[in-house]
Amino acid sequence: MSKSLVLYFSVYGSAKAVAEEIAKQTGADLQEIIPVKPYDSNRANYNSLAAYAKKEHDENMRPEIKNEINIENYDNIFIGYPMWWYTFPMIIYTLFDEYDFSGKTIIPFNTHMGSSDGGTYKTIAELEPNAKVLKGLPVEMSAAERGSETAVKKWLALLNI
Repeated sequence: MSKSLVLYFSVYGSAKAVAEEIAKQTGADLQEIIPVKPYDSNRANYNSLAAYAKKEHDENMRPEIKNEINIENYDNIFIGYPMWWYTFPMIIYTLFDEYDFSGKTIIPFNTHMGSSDGGTYKTIAELEPNAKVLKGLPVEMSAAERGSETAVKKWLALLNI
């Protein structure tokens, strides 16, 4: 039996909620991607977070990851994130720059406010050509916060996981 990891980045907690549900249903280990410079998680400051995320995107920045991430012991790696400016946060690019997912199976998931996956699953396959990328799960942000148990269960059954 292959060992699985649910790796996620979340600021407002919606991607974290989906990550926790996936870990619960699969028995996978769970690990957060923590940035060196924390993002403001106060939703009242959404506009400033969005502006900063756009600046990161426009300047092709690579925010540093604070914690060590061990992917060596895992065959299947679920990778989750919120959608920012119709793509994944730039820290996810950092992840793919710094870690080699060759020979791994990547199973993406994301939360969004109407943009689905924004083409990010295809981008992951392009960034990691030596990994197998399975069909991802996009979850609308408010749905993720209400609970994603049924959506995750259906998705995992579709993937035969």
